Amino acid sequence: MKHYNIPIFINHYGCPNSCVFCNQKKINGVETDMTVPEIHNIINTNLATIPKDGIKEVAFFGGTFTGLSLKLQELYLETIQKYIENGDIDGIRISTRPDCINDEILAMLKKYNVKLIELGIQSLDEMVLKKTGRNYTEEIVWNTVNLIKNYSINLGVQMMIGLPGSDFDSDYETCKKLTSMKPDVARIYPTLVINNTELENMYKSLEYIPLTLEKSIEISKKIYSFFQINGINVIRVGLQPSEDLRRDGIIVDGPFHPAFRDLVLNEIYFDFLHYIYNKAQKLYIITHEKNISSIVGNKGKNKDYFKNNFRIIKDNSLSVDDFVINDERYNKNEIYRFQVDRPRWSEII
Repeated sequence: MKHYNIPIFINHYGCPNSCVFCNQKKINGVETDMTVPEIHNIINTNLATIPKDGIKEVAFFGGTFTGLSLKLQELYLETIQKYIENGDIDGIRISTRPDCINDEILAMLKKYNVKLIELGIQSLDEMVLKKTGRNYTEEIVWNTVNLIKNYSINLGVQMMIGLPGSDFDSDYETCKKLTSMKPDVARIYPTLVINNTELENMYKSLEYIPLTLEKSIEISKKIYSFFQINGINVIRVGLQPSEDLRRDGIIVDGPFHPAFRDLVLNEIYFDFLHYIYNKAQKLYIITHEKNISSIVGNKGKNKDYFKNNFRIIKDNSLSVDDFVINDERYNKNEIYRFQVDRPRWSEII
């Protein structure tokens, strides 16, 4: 069944940390501006549009959920329980920092049906963590990951590429270490320079130079591919193009694109197809219609590159993970599995 998140974004005004890329306001004496009536309204509005047979989870995003007071955490979690008891909601997921988890918190999260905890790890390079003001170590991350697994709660990891002090090697090393943690899901975010942040000051003083869009795509496709061939579901690549990000002056610089994931997938498809083309000198492709735009490429880039040696035919009887290449007999025993054919894909990356 299809999975649906009901997102509830919580500003954590009490966050004790000051990461260089964050512009979250600090308001003394106020933890957050999210109220219980607003939570009810968000859930009810979403439930009215989500198919009843889907898997539905309330997702607390936007802040360090477990950095809130235990009293407020419990209030929010308790608010969701009646929806779970009624069968309207299947569970809860939260996002937090690696240094804001302990046994007491995990016991409470487990009690209130939290199914997945996403850790905003960002990097496992000690120098990068220091330069970005994350204020935790790789050892703390590993301890937290093991603690979460002890409570049999699913694990999500979030990493950022292009942070101050990072390069491709350090980002790729972070990806490999995260993979060894065996998370259930992962997110990849290119670093953006947001206004009213310390990173903006670093950018203006030339202490920090953001990645170009092209370079961020190049790095992301390697990391995305590594996660995928190791069986980790990448649920997001690039920041969601929310109204806040689209307002003038919010993004000062950096590799933002509203369809960033599509650009990354287009490049992965190109590499995959080029690998096959070099052997056969033709691309006769049969695939599900959902794959066609990625195979054709952004603005027809892939199709134009291979020119007359490129043909694509729609067949919705195929899974979206499968396609047939260069088999004019259309022998379904020769299906290529783009997402899960790890031996072929690992040769390419």
